[in-house]
Amino acid sequence: MNTALNTTLNTTLNTTLNTTMKTPLLNRIFATDESLSSLILRIPIGVIFIAHGGQKLFGLFGGYGLEGTAKWMASIGLEPGYLMALMAGSAELFGGLALILGLLVRPAALVLAVTMLVAIFSVHFSNGLFISNKGYEFALALFAASAALVFSGAGRFSLDGIISK
Repeated sequence: MNTALNTTLNTTLNTTLNTTMKTPLLNRIFATDESLSSLILRIPIGVIFIAHGGQKLFGLFGGYGLEGTAKWMASIGLEPGYLMALMAGSAELFGGLALILGLLVRPAALVLAVTMLVAIFSVHFSNGLFISNKGYEFALALFAASAALVFSGAGRFSLDGIISK
């Protein structure tokens, strides 16, 4: 009896997953090619985002942690500061992890690109381009890399590539 039930459940689950994975939206989210360029882009960008998320959330690598980041964000007008710090830090930490794993790269990269646009226009833009003046050049480079991954997908050696097959 258990064998018949297990067989029925497995068949139902496989049918559901196969049907779900054939929807156009999910196909577009997970779709990728075997490009090395996306892999080369997503690994270092993922590491950078994880490090910055760790600074904001946990005070790692000389960061201020969630409370300190929240106070700073509130001081520049990003209110409520705690929520904004939590959202930015989480986007960077978990988005960076998604990039490294190659899992849900398109949506993660989209969230990261939006996060960088907020950083550019709320913090850095008034300081000009150059990072030596606290300008937006680094955030712009991270935005460009994230935006490129939105369009290209995860590339080779990614979980998205495994899921999409």
